[in-house]
Amino acid sequence: MRALVDVSPVLVELGERFAAAGFEAHLVGGSVRDALLAAGTGASLPDGDLDVTTDARPEQVLGLLRGWAGSTWNQGIAFGTVGAEVRGTRLEITTFRADRYDRESRNPEVAWGTSLTDDLARRDFTVNAMAVSLGPDRTVTDPFGGLGDLLARRLRTPGRASDSFADDPLRMLRAVRFVAQLGLTPVDEVVGALTDMSGQLSRITPERVQAELSKTLLQDAPRAALELFVSSGLADVVLPELPALRMEIDEHHQHKDVYSHSLTVLDRAIALERADPDAASPDLVLRLAALLHDIGKPATRRHEPRGRVSFHHHEVVGAKLVRKRLTALRYPKEVVEQVARLTFLHLRFHGYGRGEWTDSAVRRYVTDAGDLLPRLHKLVRSDCTTRNRRRAAALSATYDSLEHRIAELSAAEDLARVRPDLDGNAIMEILGIGPGREVGEAWRFLKDLRLERGPLDPDEAEAELRAWWAARA
Repeated sequence: MRALVDVSPVLVELGERFAAAGFEAHLVGGSVRDALLAAGTGASLPDGDLDVTTDARPEQVLGLLRGWAGSTWNQGIAFGTVGAEVRGTRLEITTFRADRYDRESRNPEVAWGTSLTDDLARRDFTVNAMAVSLGPDRTVTDPFGGLGDLLARRLRTPGRASDSFADDPLRMLRAVRFVAQLGLTPVDEVVGALTDMSGQLSRITPERVQAELSKTLLQDAPRAALELFVSSGLADVVLPELPALRMEIDEHHQHKDVYSHSLTVLDRAIALERADPDAASPDLVLRLAALLHDIGKPATRRHEPRGRVSFHHHEVVGAKLVRKRLTALRYPKEVVEQVARLTFLHLRFHGYGRGEWTDSAVRRYVTDAGDLLPRLHKLVRSDCTTRNRRRAAALSATYDSLEHRIAELSAAEDLARVRPDLDGNAIMEILGIGPGREVGEAWRFLKDLRLERGPLDPDEAEAELRAWWAARA
């Protein structure tokens, strides 16, 4: 651990400056944790800000940085944090704290501390409660056994888990994230506290909940974390549509476990996303769509004759639920609409049958998906989770056929930019009208005609437009 400091000249210099002024300075928290996780391949420091804690007060920190740091910022100074950039290295330097929480909000009453151990005791988990001195002795401080927990892949809190989560309920969602991000397994005490205190999440703002949920989904393998999210009751508070997928399986087993299926679709979508060199990874929109694409099923389940079960129009209901929930969690509008659109479209492929779609249907599939088409391909393929190998092979071959049809038509017609054969100016000239609602109606008629019949020559398009206009009048 001591060698981690020496790989960064900036940290060495920082330690020297603070020691010369009579202050302590320690590399702490996630910086130490992540560096230790990477140490198997040689001592290194993680990307991102390096966290330092000190007994110097914020104004003293600013004085020590003056003339050395390239820039400083003090947006977090009310909480004792000064930010700095030194030769490309970003630092966050925070004064020892001994905060007190009112346990009605997650905002602490900030109080300066005088002890490194007391400062570490207020941190969320033992793996984040380790420090390495930047002074010449490079002393390692690990009062709560964080290194042992990290090696054992164990998630514990420095004190009682119930006290830690009562101070800041957001720590419960951080526990879920660390299962995915760090591969840690919560001890029984932590799991029990998560379960008993899940209702405390209502104290957390939607924006912070959304940020933690997104960070979890963006990890390489989020399934175990999501299972903890659901089994602990946390999801019931902030994303109830997910545990609602654990519908009782009917006695005839006419439908699969939708909850388990959704997690499997997420696993498969991540695999396809990461295998695509042309796609951004990790892809939050695709992962949200994979997880939530079937949330309309509980509301649409119907028991049919002879023991059958149906979920008619669950994609329509699901798209509405996606919009409602993701909006409540303060996701950006673009993300909300993209996930809802994918949810709405994810069943369209199953009308393709064995490849008998018309050119018109293929055009509409591509046009309705728009820029989401590559994601829709991944979602639909991931959604085919049948264990019947023959059926799985048939579905894959059918989707291969659809993608081939799309490629052929795209090469011939530029499906990504389907437009009417006449533009707005031509429409107004032919019909002798000015700008207004009628031009938009004519434009949509011509676009539908273009989707139905493919490209038309200008004379044919004009004749169809005049016939439509005459019939409309």
